Amino acid sequence: MTDTTGAAASDRPAAPTQEDPLVASLSEAIGGPVGERARPHRWWTPARVILALAALCFVLGMVQKAPCWSEDWSDGQQRYARMCYSDMPYLYVGRGFAELSWPYSDDDQTRARYEVMEYPVGISYFAWAAAWTTQALHGFPDVVARGSRAVGDLSADPDIIAERTDYVAVSAVLLGAATLVATWFLIRTHRRRPWDAALFALSPVLILNGLINWDLLAVATVAGALWAWSRDRPVLTGLMIGVGTATKLYPLFLLGGILVIALRRGVGRAHAGRRRHVWEAFALTTLVAAASWLLVNLPAMVTGWSEWKVFWTFNSERGGDLGSIWLVLNQAGQQITADQINLASWIFFGCWCLAVLLLGIAAPEDPRLAQLGFLIVAGFLLVNKVYSPQYVLWLLPLAVLARPRWRDQLIWQAGEILYFASVWWYLGGYLQPGSGDQPGFYWIAIGLRIACELYLIGIVVRDILRPRHDVVRRYEPACPPGQLPQDRHKADVLG
Repeated sequence: MTDTTGAAASDRPAAPTQEDPLVASLSEAIGGPVGERARPHRWWTPARVILALAALCFVLGMVQKAPCWSEDWSDGQQRYARMCYSDMPYLYVGRGFAELSWPYSDDDQTRARYEVMEYPVGISYFAWAAAWTTQALHGFPDVVARGSRAVGDLSADPDIIAERTDYVAVSAVLLGAATLVATWFLIRTHRRRPWDAALFALSPVLILNGLINWDLLAVATVAGALWAWSRDRPVLTGLMIGVGTATKLYPLFLLGGILVIALRRGVGRAHAGRRRHVWEAFALTTLVAAASWLLVNLPAMVTGWSEWKVFWTFNSERGGDLGSIWLVLNQAGQQITADQINLASWIFFGCWCLAVLLLGIAAPEDPRLAQLGFLIVAGFLLVNKVYSPQYVLWLLPLAVLARPRWRDQLIWQAGEILYFASVWWYLGGYLQPGSGDQPGFYWIAIGLRIACELYLIGIVVRDILRPRHDVVRRYEPACPPGQLPQDRHKADVLG
């Protein structure tokens, strides 16, 4: 398809009310789709509107946590009944941040008092820095004196309870900034489709899950990697992937999508210069990702090698946990060990990645990185040992660019919303049958969540195999997002 409407029309952003059937039908309540001759507002550009919507929705996410906030995160049952749980306040004391303990300290006294942070280093650094900021707001209380008290006494101290509440607020402000950064990257990834980022900014799962943990830090790096790749910047792409992998493991899987693109465009009858360029881009991205990951991890490795390894050993030794198909099987009577789950999960994931590779090579046109990244990360989550409610955020930026259609996004997220409610009710004991049997409704919620995810996977696979269904290609068919027509040689290589 070739755009023949002229330069001005070719630069006009895609209007959701004109090209998304669901948005078009809803717009009838306010006068119908925007007209062809409509003039954009000089100040309220798409970027500013979407960023404002993202800020508003993030504030709504903070309001959703208000019942726990008003109780200073002290009511153990309230967090489940009102579905306002967050890991942050409980780790403030539980991991030593109330004493400003370095997460990877190998000090014997510190390790005797506190467990090691079981998260990758990027999250641990952030949590530690947020603790410093919180205590600065409280005038830097005497943390040395706290070291002489029992940890249980610290948890009940009114001053520390106040700090803990402010700690969540500080973390929320910083995570809100990360959300805006992620939104900005998504706005700019597709030059003519900035409104696709509204699917991220207005996402129900962003409102509900954004403050459960620190996953939004990695989300921002994934969005940045998608933007950098669309701009033919392999060094910046690698930096985003490396920092993201140091924060959460899953950004690493974007390299798999880039590898598929390289294999598709770097073999066969392609021009030698084209093959060399795409393999250089892949190699440079991978090297920069590895170097940046190592650089971010280095402080933790040097100060506490054993403590740094806890994340890796913790995940290899844990069994089937919340949200996973393995938990359902175990509760149904199939006793599967952690080693068996490890083996089965990696075999499935390896086969899944091979299928994505074959799909990418067999596709009639080059798949987009967001599509490939979404499929790989989704396959990883389907068989992961734990599928916490906030893990949906891992897929969110990939999903909204892979399939920017409101209907499909809402169908997928409906399963996530059902699971969000179910997991808290399950933990609170509200789904336990009176007979004492296993919580079958929770199993149903897990199954429906997986079914909705498989639905979106199927739609993305169809778009790859039948590119005419890919709405992004209708607006930028000749070159990838961010590339000008005169840059078509680079566009042919990276995409």
